[in-house]
Amino acid sequence: MFPLSSMWSLQPFEKQDDINPILTVNPQGAFRCPVRKDVVDWEGKDIFNPAAVVKDDKVYLLYRAEDSVGQFAGTSRIGLAVSDDGLNFQRHNAPVLYPDNTSMNAYEWEGGVEDPRIVEDENGTYIMTYTAYDGETARLCIATSKDLYTWSKQGLVFGNDYADMWCKAGSIVCRREGNRLIATRVNGRYYMYWGESHIFLAESNDLIRWKPVFYDGHHHNHQDYTKNFVSVLKPRQYRFDSSLVEPGPPAILTEHGILLIYNGRNDARRGDLNIPNGTYSGGQVLLDRNDPSAVINRLTTNFFQPEEDYEITGQVNNVCFLEGLVHFNDKWFLYYGTADSKIAVAIADII
Repeated sequence: MFPLSSMWSLQPFEKQDDINPILTVNPQGAFRCPVRKDVVDWEGKDIFNPAAVVKDDKVYLLYRAEDSVGQFAGTSRIGLAVSDDGLNFQRHNAPVLYPDNTSMNAYEWEGGVEDPRIVEDENGTYIMTYTAYDGETARLCIATSKDLYTWSKQGLVFGNDYADMWCKAGSIVCRREGNRLIATRVNGRYYMYWGESHIFLAESNDLIRWKPVFYDGHHHNHQDYTKNFVSVLKPRQYRFDSSLVEPGPPAILTEHGILLIYNGRNDARRGDLNIPNGTYSGGQVLLDRNDPSAVINRLTTNFFQPEEDYEITGQVNNVCFLEGLVHFNDKWFLYYGTADSKIAVAIADII
């Protein structure tokens, strides 16, 4: 049993060591890039940071894949893999979201499109938040789909008002209905957690156009937005999340409140001395179901951290980056990137 103070959290998760990592690079993947006008090994360098969704009793993973060309040592595209059991996946042969010759190319090239997170709306349309990276600035974006294979880019999450602001990692508040995670209004509005230093809050009426939530309700001082945007969660000294905090999978409305799994990075100088410097591990926080900015409880220690070789050594060492969560076969499946190189899964037997 967990202490009463953590009964709201979703754990324990057991890493599936017999099968992990469940997806690794595919050196045979060939895709004709419309920007390069050439064939690239689109998932030949590293694959990681997956979103997950259940559709037609199957688990779909949408994951970040890097090729091995270009000045940024790998343009990112988003691939798709499907599984009947949540463990063994068959890849789609081409990326489903990628830089192309549209107006979004100015934001997406040459770094690419990264780190998806997915929910459904009430009508079954899938809403993906993802990061566009031009090599200098990361920008949070939105895409929509009816079938998970064909996606329509809807542009920058915050529109032109914040077109030059570094922003990423959009976790939309949702509820679970069976195996579906459905975007859910709180007091008449949709909410999203986002950010990569602190975790901030945004609101929307339609899941496409979003606005940051401000402490005073006014839009000003874009140069130092951390002073104006509502900061829901901050790094903590002497903890695993001392360097930064970043949203993980979509936040879920539960009987206790809004549960957000997040990623924390350790700074050994002011953080947890028992965790290597730069380690990414997982935390959980509970927020008020009527006030998404109000923290009710927060785990004092990480519940998930790098332990296996494939989590410790890779493109970036000591990384478990939690990004995909689904309810499937009466269990919770947590999908995550390992060392920015591979994809793994852990399972919790909590209904």
